[in-house]
Amino acid sequence: MYEERFMQRAIEISRRALSEPGTEPFGAVVVRDGAIVGEGLNHSKAHFDPTSHGETEAIRDAGRRLECVDLSDCELYSSCEPCALCIAAMHIAGIRRLYYAASSGGAGQAMAGLTTAMRHPIDVASLRADCAVPADAGSMLVSRHREAEAVEVIAAWTAMKMGE
Repeated sequence: MYEERFMQRAIEISRRALSEPGTEPFGAVVVRDGAIVGEGLNHSKAHFDPTSHGETEAIRDAGRRLECVDLSDCELYSSCEPCALCIAAMHIAGIRRLYYAASSGGAGQAMAGLTTAMRHPIDVASLRADCAVPADAGSMLVSRHREAEAVEVIAAWTAMKMGE
């Protein structure tokens, strides 16, 4: 169930970008059982990491604090509608409930005057389209090599885990 205090905290975190170099105004919190277990702010420029979005940073923080990768009993609050990367990370972590403030369209309009040097640009529509198809069906140039060898390693690891 939505709680205003968690959205307020996500927006507070995003506000840090007004004074913290290398950040962008996208904040998020992960909540479990009525408590914040992870927080994140977009640090893509500061960390030289294009995946350092507020949501992914909050998920990483929650995983470290809880010492797990299964966040299926958690919710995520974000100051802005998450991109496909962040939605994918939420799915991988098992997060089943998302609350967000600004729409991606509203954020895009607010940032329209910025040059790419001023921010990390994301073509949200293209990202969503490419993420909805197999890797070799999207816009990226893709080729596959040595599949049998890679599958052999995965199978050996699986057998080892099943024997534990």
